[in-house]
Amino acid sequence: MTVRMMHNIRNFCIIAHIDHGKSTLADRLLEKTNTISEREFQDQVLDDMELERERGITIKSHAIQMEYDSSGVKYYLNLIDTPGHVDFSYEVSRSIAACEGALLVVDATQGIQAQTISNLYMAIDHNLEIIPVLNKMDMPNAMPEEVKDQIVDLVGCSRDDIIEASARTGMGIDMILERIVTRIHPPAGDPEAPLQALIFDSIFNSFRGIIAYFKIVNGTIRKGDLVKFFNTGHEYKAEEIGVLKLKQDPRDELGAGDVGYIISGIKISSEVKVGDTITHVRNSCDKAISGFEDVKPMVFAGLYPVDADEYEDLRNSIEKLQLNDASLSFVPESSAALGFGFRCGFLGLLHMEIIQERLDREFDMDVITTVPNVSFKVYTTKGEEIDVHNPSGLPSINQVDHIEEPYIIAQVITKAEFVGAIMKLCIDKRGTLRNQVYLTRDRVELTFEMPLSEIVFDFYDKLKSLSKGYASFDYYYTSYQKADLVRLDILLNGEMVDALSTLIYKGHAYDFGRKICVKLKELIPRQQFDIAIQAAIGAKIIARETVKAVRKDVTAKCYGGDITRKRKLLEKQKKGKKRMRQIGNVEVPQQAFLAVLKLD
Repeated sequence: MTVRMMHNIRNFCIIAHIDHGKSTLADRLLEKTNTISEREFQDQVLDDMELERERGITIKSHAIQMEYDSSGVKYYLNLIDTPGHVDFSYEVSRSIAACEGALLVVDATQGIQAQTISNLYMAIDHNLEIIPVLNKMDMPNAMPEEVKDQIVDLVGCSRDDIIEASARTGMGIDMILERIVTRIHPPAGDPEAPLQALIFDSIFNSFRGIIAYFKIVNGTIRKGDLVKFFNTGHEYKAEEIGVLKLKQDPRDELGAGDVGYIISGIKISSEVKVGDTITHVRNSCDKAISGFEDVKPMVFAGLYPVDADEYEDLRNSIEKLQLNDASLSFVPESSAALGFGFRCGFLGLLHMEIIQERLDREFDMDVITTVPNVSFKVYTTKGEEIDVHNPSGLPSINQVDHIEEPYIIAQVITKAEFVGAIMKLCIDKRGTLRNQVYLTRDRVELTFEMPLSEIVFDFYDKLKSLSKGYASFDYYYTSYQKADLVRLDILLNGEMVDALSTLIYKGHAYDFGRKICVKLKELIPRQQFDIAIQAAIGAKIIARETVKAVRKDVTAKCYGGDITRKRKLLEKQKKGKKRMRQIGNVEVPQQAFLAVLKLD
């Protein structure tokens, strides 16, 4: 690759909050640079999953190369798309590490939101050139002057630097392309140095295996080279390399600064880790590109097939999903109430929801999901440290010295009128207010430190309803801290339902136990005998509800006559009920498991 070629490469990403017009802006850039023909065009070209289009979020990041002529010079623009949600923040950080610049897209009708800020700070940490874009200027409720003030405060740019645009109408797109070419620096790498390429994403192809997407920082890679992945140590042959247009475009050689893909017949998704470094086997680089880490799941839940015969089908479905999504982890587990299933680890709540949706849509699998919980560290009286992902895995209470749980820093941006209600919500969830900043006269940024387990339940729904949809929320993990937790069990007729067990803060256990009992009383169908629903901590019952028996009127046939005839029939019924209670089974309907997740 010539030096002139490298000067003409621009690698950039787009930073935006959910629904601020990122995918539509990408569509306009692809149209303007003639990367896609009219025949190939559809709205949100890069969001190729049906789920992404429906929800208006990017779940899987994409990359695409555009060619753009400016003043007679041909430039190669690599757009490295990023997922738009906090659960995927590690993937976002790797995509940002592969770029030299970023378009900061802000909705002119909504202003700056929490996720925009956290991803922007990440981009600034990586020394990216920031190009601010004010999108949706064609909307009648746009507030350009107010939002420009917010951008100036946040980025420290001048008002003239902000490009007014509308991705829907195509306004301002030419200016954005010119800014990308003039403001973003070309990649700084040495094509002659040993190969160093950063993997920022991977996808699974059922014919070719795992395809890794990378950006070359230093060196050159040729088709047929023997390469190795630095952190996993696996060696492969580069059977095919190329650049990413709308479809893959094979090349014989790629050099420093290029963004492309490599196919080497990899079948196991865990061998390709986002953030890993590709280098040559013979002339390898001294050290890997910094920032690599194994992504650890933070939220755990059990997935069980509704029909026990579908256990193997569920295993196959989850394995296929794992090929496309390496951050999903699972181990088999069994439950007395639900039979055989899997304990799955997710990056967060949205990730969990997406996996459930994809199992339903792509594999037609009906699953029951247990109460999600986070990973706790349990220290025993013998001095051992145990990672507990499941309440049933907790040692007995007399063996536990103390328990630690993960804490997060949560940032909420909202209108000033909702501050009181949101503060109360966060403090009720054991949050501590760390900071409060007025971004403008009526927009506030609140920073809380709180346990992750408290936002796993219904925090996000409550936040949205309290703020009438105006609050945006973002969080990142800090550390494990000591917590006063207890295991809350639910008993039906004295039998424990392990799928409804939760690890919960002691102060909330009584209230939560009572609510679950009341909810289950509504949902469990009545039997011919009384069903006792109890919440217990250890051997201590803290709440109880009773589902009354459906009573058959056995004395209906006795009209007149002696009272002893009625008494005899009632005694006989009483004995039958007693026997029925001893051998009777209580079926827990699927809605009961789902209702626990949505307790008010």
